[in-house]
Amino acid sequence: MKYKNIEASQLTMTQLMLPSHSNFRGYIHGGYVLSLMDQVAFACASKHSGHYCVTASVNKVDFLNPIEVGDLLTLKASINYTGRTSMVVGLRIESENIKSGIIKHCNSSYFTMVAKDNEGKNVPVPGLILNSEESIRRFTRSVSRQKHAKQRSKSYNIAEFKLEEHLHEIENTNAKIELD
Repeated sequence: MKYKNIEASQLTMTQLMLPSHSNFRGYIHGGYVLSLMDQVAFACASKHSGHYCVTASVNKVDFLNPIEVGDLLTLKASINYTGRTSMVVGLRIESENIKSGIIKHCNSSYFTMVAKDNEGKNVPVPGLILNSEESIRRFTRSVSRQKHAKQRSKSYNIAEFKLEEHLHEIENTNAKIELD
């Protein structure tokens, strides 16, 4: 199995935000931004793996600041984690007001991408060379996120869900229970 440096597949894409990308308030549609994020994650993962890739999951997208028409939107993508056939692409999105030069962090997200061969079957991907404390932090954060996701899926699986173990989670929320 071969390994690649993270820097070999990092990508940055910058695009001008046009009125056609906006909603009725003049801000850029979140769905449009998600589409751009998916494109840059695909390109980054494909560059790393040497294969076309598909999006398997998207982990948490928080829209931190609005993006306005006329802003330059910069999407930065980097491979944070590699499994056997999957990769986690870390994304950071920033907008820049061309007139003022003010740069805002708009969101960050993690896309899990899977490499595919010409027949659509999963193929192994090169591993990562972790050459900095930051790269090790990002890799181990991905490992931790995967463990927590598996634990959550198991806890809330309908076949294994035990009502009495979860009732306390509803306390002090904006809900009331009325079971028949």
